[in-house]
Amino acid sequence: MKTLRTLKEVFLSSLPLAIIIIVICVFVAPLENPSDYIKLIAGYAGVVFGQTFFLVGLDSSILPVGKLVGSSLAKFNKGIFVILFGILFGILATVAEPALAVLARQTHMIMNGVHETVFVWILSTGVGIFVGLALYRVVKDMNIKIVFAVLYALVFLIVIFVPEEFVALAFDGSGATTGDISVPFILALGMGISATMSKHKTNDDTFGIIGIASVGPILAVFIYGIITKLSNGGEIPPAGVYDPSAAESFLSITLSNVKGVALALIPIVIVFLPFQLFIVKLPKRQFTRIILGIAPVYIGLLIFLSGIDYGFAFAGKYIGEIFLDASRPEWFKWLLLPLGFVLGVAITLSEPAVTVLGEQLEEITNGHIKKLTIRITLAIGIGFASLLSMAKILTQINILWFLVPLYALALLMMLFTSSLFVGLAFDSGGVTGGALTSAFLTPLTLGTAQAVASTAGSKAQSVLTNGFGIIAFISVTPLIAVQALGIIYDRKVKQAQKAYAEYENAEYEELFSYAAQMDTEADMEPQINMENKADYMEGIYNAAECELEQSSDAKEVKYD
Repeated sequence: MKTLRTLKEVFLSSLPLAIIIIVICVFVAPLENPSDYIKLIAGYAGVVFGQTFFLVGLDSSILPVGKLVGSSLAKFNKGIFVILFGILFGILATVAEPALAVLARQTHMIMNGVHETVFVWILSTGVGIFVGLALYRVVKDMNIKIVFAVLYALVFLIVIFVPEEFVALAFDGSGATTGDISVPFILALGMGISATMSKHKTNDDTFGIIGIASVGPILAVFIYGIITKLSNGGEIPPAGVYDPSAAESFLSITLSNVKGVALALIPIVIVFLPFQLFIVKLPKRQFTRIILGIAPVYIGLLIFLSGIDYGFAFAGKYIGEIFLDASRPEWFKWLLLPLGFVLGVAITLSEPAVTVLGEQLEEITNGHIKKLTIRITLAIGIGFASLLSMAKILTQINILWFLVPLYALALLMMLFTSSLFVGLAFDSGGVTGGALTSAFLTPLTLGTAQAVASTAGSKAQSVLTNGFGIIAFISVTPLIAVQALGIIYDRKVKQAQKAYAEYENAEYEELFSYAAQMDTEADMEPQINMENKADYMEGIYNAAECELEQSSDAKEVKYD
């Protein structure tokens, strides 16, 4: 039953992409080879069923492991042990991320010198180290706004020395490392630490850990790019041809992924075993259920990645290229701008992580900001982010001309946003670039960039430089959108508090006026003697006070 429910959710979330693929590949620009339609169907089915099995197994295995490890780490009273284990599990959880595996394959296909496994471990190490930094911030009660300001100042200082081929890739890697596996692990660690070792003893410090962890992969790829350039005599090897359709068959692709998927999941199991033996000590039946739950995670991830390699990546690349076909008019390529907007909106509205974020914000704001408002705001923002990404590719403008102003605006908004919403904003920026984004939008932008390169002649940018960046745009937009919602919420709260204070003062003035009037009338009543006057006045005050409490309760409900 749970599997069918998950299958339905995954199917509905991927339906907008399916509709767009059908419209373009069937009606706008039909495929020449009929067998390519079978490839699209098989690829789409692999993505849907693979993600379903993956999510079902995730709920019964990886997520419980993350929660158990997070709560267990809280038992270590010394911060150094907590931070070291946080680094270790941050690395291992990120290694198994589907979106990161997809990005590694795409990068290796374009630059053969980039080894997939090495690339995954480099970015995962960046995440792990900065998870440790995030936990250290919680333990030492460091101001989260100052931490983000310093980190991004460091990022845009180092970027000056980074080869341009690795700039967009670094920001894309940041968005791809935080997903279905790493986020639950990191949040579980944060909740355990903030509830036990934070000075505030609340879960508010949990927010922002994902945002800090997302900076790690950026710096890791920056360093990797600098080393790669130096090791090649100051030159970056030329980009190869991005051609996912060159793969042989679905079966051969699946067999080639068997080892890589296993290497991604086995470390999590190995590290969990000591915790089970010495700390957690789950009942045998429960422990067996968790271990067996790894099987659908493995099978699902294997099918998911194979479906992307076989059909989804081919579809994205094909759509990106046909809009720049020489047989079509010049203006036709600009249709990629509204297409990018529609894709950004559609994916965001169906992205599970965005739904969870909306529910989280609605709960925190006591319903003042509705989850539908949040989802629509993020969807429109990410739609424009996708549009900007396509504009960057078509015009070959350096991505930093877009990212620097956007990040500068996000950092400037921190001055007017509460620390809670700052943490939420940077966390949301880390989780919006999900598996579907990597599966379809990145091949779309790579295909478009390759088509631009073939028509631009001597002015053509490398596919590595121009093709990556879509996840970077999608990751920065929520930083602005969520902080804007936070500013609006804080303003509403202040207005409500001011109105309530004015109302309360007016009620008290009315109470005292009413009491004074009753006191005067009581003095004029001859039938009330001095002995009964005190009781009479007490009754008047009690009645008036009761009336005030009732009206205050009504007002409190109104402003709740």
